[in-house]
Amino acid sequence: MSFPSSIDIAIIGAGAAGLGAAHALQDKGVSFIVLEARDRIGGRAHTIMASPDVTFDLGCGWLHSADRNSFVAIAEQLSFAIDKSRPPWRDQAYDAAFPKPEREDFIRALDAFFTRTAKAAESGRDAPASDYLEPGNRWNGMIDAICSYLNGCELDQMSLLDFEAYEDTELNWRVRSGYGTLVAAYGAGLPVALNCSVTLIDHSDKRIRIMTSQGTLTADKVIVTVPTNLIADEAIRFVPALPGKLEAAAGLPLGLDNKVTLGLDGWEHLPKDSGMRGRSSSARVGSFQLRPFGQPCIEGFYGGSFAREIEAAGDGALAAQAIDDVVALLGSDIRKSLKPLAESRWGADPFARGAYSHALPGHADKRAVLAAPVDDRLFFAGEATPLDFFSTAHGARDSGERAAREALSLSVKR
Repeated sequence: MSFPSSIDIAIIGAGAAGLGAAHALQDKGVSFIVLEARDRIGGRAHTIMASPDVTFDLGCGWLHSADRNSFVAIAEQLSFAIDKSRPPWRDQAYDAAFPKPEREDFIRALDAFFTRTAKAAESGRDAPASDYLEPGNRWNGMIDAICSYLNGCELDQMSLLDFEAYEDTELNWRVRSGYGTLVAAYGAGLPVALNCSVTLIDHSDKRIRIMTSQGTLTADKVIVTVPTNLIADEAIRFVPALPGKLEAAAGLPLGLDNKVTLGLDGWEHLPKDSGMRGRSSSARVGSFQLRPFGQPCIEGFYGGSFAREIEAAGDGALAAQAIDDVVALLGSDIRKSLKPLAESRWGADPFARGAYSHALPGHADKRAVLAAPVDDRLFFAGEATPLDFFSTAHGARDSGERAAREALSLSVKR
């Protein structure tokens, strides 16, 4: 498509939020375009073929809260196969790696922690979620690790109130061909300008001026869906400045979770879709899924500061760590059967700079601040803006739809 010089509504970012906004604007009598810095749509939803036999979601991979997840209906409309089997997150494939009595003791400690945080949040007072770890409990490190998978950060960086605000119906499904594939199909046919990074949004005049790598265009309204780290870092500048948005984005930083898939030669006896992790006294531990969908691979998942440390070591470091960890759990014989296939490095991605948002202690209210329109012309969406389904692809999509409705409603009122 040709790059316009003028448009009614410009959408910044073609992730789930931007695509949700674009769908909501279709057939509404307005002209719009989605400006995407990457050479693809989908944002942090990205599926690749890691090998001819292995489909791998580098980003989001689960239809969380599936009974309330808007992407479930979209998948059904687009004829995507949905796997509804139970996740293996609390399972353990090999007792030798984490003996059952100890595992049960850990689960009791984890559930007791969740009970304490839920009770504490009833007061309405915020605090670091780590305040509710039981002093001296042997499993505090592993509880921290689990929460780094959920939030991308350790509990001392996590707002208690935000931690408890997340809506989880405990029904989690998967898209057989990949969540990223579904999101890409959802966005197919929309007016998107790829390789088009936005550097400036000047809203000082009657029309908004948007400077991009493909030229300048003007718009009546703009829907901003980029990750909070890009707003906080002023990768996109606003003129006049929006200090309230910068502060809100800084209070909702993107934590880090990275994934790796290892090719597996043989070892068909490993139970498919089973979970595995080692016991640990610290948060420096990964979690594994053996043979997802029966594929010849093992997926690894690492979160928080441990994930940052591994990512900083460069390409291939995550696969090397995962191989060492799998060998430690399953024995040295498996090393020769493991092969690095693909890994994510979301912190190093210039258009993400992290995995998904969490609220710092004292900043649980910043999601509403970030989502609020500015002067009835600038609208904000993305996974950091929902009050309940934050940090998810469907929460992002729904927020884009919400921002589009706001823009259309205000257009009618004017």
